[in-house]
Amino acid sequence: MRIALFCATNRGLRFLHKLAELVPGAHFDVFSFREEATEPPFLDAIRTATLGYGGRFHEASRMSGARWREFWDQTPVDLLLAVSWRYMIPRFVFERARLGAYTFHDSLLPAYRGFSPTVWSIINGEDHTGVTLFHMAEEVDSGDIVAQERVPIGPDETIAEVLERVTQVYLDILEAQLPAILNGTAPRMAQDHRLATYTCKRTLEDNEIDWHAPTDRIYNLIRAVTAPYPGATTTLEGRQIHIWQAQRLPDYKRYIGRVPGRVVEICPGRGSVVLTGDGALLITSVSVEGGERQRGDEVLNRLSHTLGR
Repeated sequence: MRIALFCATNRGLRFLHKLAELVPGAHFDVFSFREEATEPPFLDAIRTATLGYGGRFHEASRMSGARWREFWDQTPVDLLLAVSWRYMIPRFVFERARLGAYTFHDSLLPAYRGFSPTVWSIINGEDHTGVTLFHMAEEVDSGDIVAQERVPIGPDETIAEVLERVTQVYLDILEAQLPAILNGTAPRMAQDHRLATYTCKRTLEDNEIDWHAPTDRIYNLIRAVTAPYPGATTTLEGRQIHIWQAQRLPDYKRYIGRVPGRVVEICPGRGSVVLTGDGALLITSVSVEGGERQRGDEVLNRLSHTLGR
C-alpha cells in the first residue's frame, strides 16, 4: 500500500502515527512545510517520524512546476490524504490515487470553508464546530462528504482545548472510515453549495483587540488565539501587550462615563478590570513585548492606563 500524506502541525504528526498503526507496512510519501515563526515547530518531527516508518519525506507546499509533474508521473499512489494542509492540491496529483484522495477539515461543511475554521468558530461565539472527511476536489473544501462529526465548544474553552478534541475526532473518523476507503465503498454525499460560508486567512494584525467592540467579541478573540497561537494583542504606552487570558464580568458596575480600554480596577493577585464597548473584562494573564507572562495587575497597575492607545 502506497500512501501519500500531505500534513502539517502536531495534528498531522499524530495522524501519521495513527495511519501507520492502522496500515502496517504501508509505504509513505509524506509532504510537509516549514512552520511559521508564530506557531509551534512541527516539520522536523514529521520528517523524523516519516523516516522512522521507512517512508520518503518531502519538504514542499505547492505542487506546481515540471519537477512535481515528473515526480507524480514516476510515483504510483494508492491513497492520498491531506490533514491540516494549507495549499490547494492540483487535480493532476489527486486524481492519480487509485483508491481516491481525501481531506479532513475542521468544520461541518459546507459551513466555514477556508482558513482557521476553529479559530473563527470561537471568535464568532459558536457552541460547536466539527470535523468533515471529504473527497478531494478542485474547489476549496467543496468535495463530496464521507463522514462528519459535531464537536462542542464550551463558552469558556480556549483554542487548545477545542483543538485537542477536534484532533481526537480526526483520528476516530480515520479509524472508522478507513476500511470503507480501502475497499472502495466510502460514502459520497454532495454538499449543498448554496449553504457554503467562507473564512479569511488570518494575519497577526487580526489579533489586535478593538476595545470598542462588545465584551463577548473581545473575550472570544482572546480565547481563540491564545496559546499555542500568538495571542491577542493591544498596546500600552507604546509597548505591545499580549493578552493571554481574561474573565467575563457580567454583573460589573455600569459605566456611563466609559472609555473603552481604560483600566478601572486593580485586583491584587487576580488581574485588572478593563472596560470594553459595552462592559468589562478581568484581564488575568499578559506579557509585555514578548516577555514572560505576568498577572494582569502586575502590568496594568494604574487607573490612568488605557489599552489600545
